[in-house]
Amino acid sequence: MINFDYEYLDSEQLAGFDKYKYNCKDTGLLSIYVMHPFWNWVVEFCPKKVAPNLLTFSGFAFTVITTVMFMIMDYYFYASDEEHPEFPPLPRWAFMLAAIFIFLAYTLDGIDGKQARKTGTSGPLGELFDHGLDSYSAGLIPLTVYSIFGRGDLYSLGVYRFYFMMCNILLNFYSPHFEKYNTGLLFLPWGYDFSMWGTIIVFAITGVVGHEFWQFRLENGIKTATIFELTIYGSALLTNVPIIAYNIYKSYKEKTGYMRTFSEAIRPLVPVTILFVICTIWVLLSPTRILERDPRMIYLILGTIFSNICCRLIVSQMSSSRCDIFNWLFIPLLLVVVSSLFVKIAFLELILTYILCAFVTAAHIHYGTCLVRQMCRHFDINCFSIKNKN
Repeated sequence: MINFDYEYLDSEQLAGFDKYKYNCKDTGLLSIYVMHPFWNWVVEFCPKKVAPNLLTFSGFAFTVITTVMFMIMDYYFYASDEEHPEFPPLPRWAFMLAAIFIFLAYTLDGIDGKQARKTGTSGPLGELFDHGLDSYSAGLIPLTVYSIFGRGDLYSLGVYRFYFMMCNILLNFYSPHFEKYNTGLLFLPWGYDFSMWGTIIVFAITGVVGHEFWQFRLENGIKTATIFELTIYGSALLTNVPIIAYNIYKSYKEKTGYMRTFSEAIRPLVPVTILFVICTIWVLLSPTRILERDPRMIYLILGTIFSNICCRLIVSQMSSSRCDIFNWLFIPLLLVVVSSLFVKIAFLELILTYILCAFVTAAHIHYGTCLVRQMCRHFDINCFSIKNKN
């Protein structure tokens, strides 16, 4: 029987959570002048008896439902690919439903903190729960958007280019938490609100006019998917990376951060680098071209292990403890990769990939569940209901 009372947090980390104070700064123009006023209005309709974490989880559930819907209807990302007419295109209602679900997920994620302050239930668990589920969503939402364009080279991106774009998206999400690990202050990236609204609008347009709307090339041969690709890479290079680097530099110059040594400061970059290196070696050297045979499984494995790494980093930066340099999920990942590279049996590699995806998903769910239960016991609170302290 699975033990969901396993304690992943040690006494040092729990003591760190006891001292934790929320320290976050949002400077995004869209967030400040549009989204926060809207969320302040929406949260007024939410009853005070509704727990903030219930809103957070409900928003995440809409993301999961959208992901599962596209997984069932377009597992291999061929539905919007003109080069594979044998796969029927997705109905427009699926894209419109995705726009509604992502909007609901975005809204619920925006009002959970306001509901916590409204009900007087703000605490470390809420922030950890929120950012932890967001780290999983960061790997799920791109998979739904990929179904709009398909995996063909005529109008979209091949599975290898999308793989590297996925790595970039995940790294963009990871970077602010790496920054907070060193500075003690989380600057919410401007790109988050724009990317969420971009996703919602693209889904809505597709739901109205169909996926064919995005299938065109400019006079110089640049296709629509390439524009999206360049936008994602450009936002990282022009906004995310320089701002984070400057904020870390400023914290050292003004002595406002943790003032860690260089080796300690870059510790969070080690596990995520190991993950990207192992997975990249696998997809590039796979003798049976596993990424082409089942790209969705590879993307899910990458996103799930990434979320586990990110959750552990969030625990470290919130509890002011030392970041893990190695994630034990690398062990089964390495075993599958090595077996695939040397055995060279297509059917076996595919089966091992399915087993690995199921295993890392179950392990990550176990980690998150045990983590939440342990913090609930420590703070004497409930996760999905507001406990009556009287």
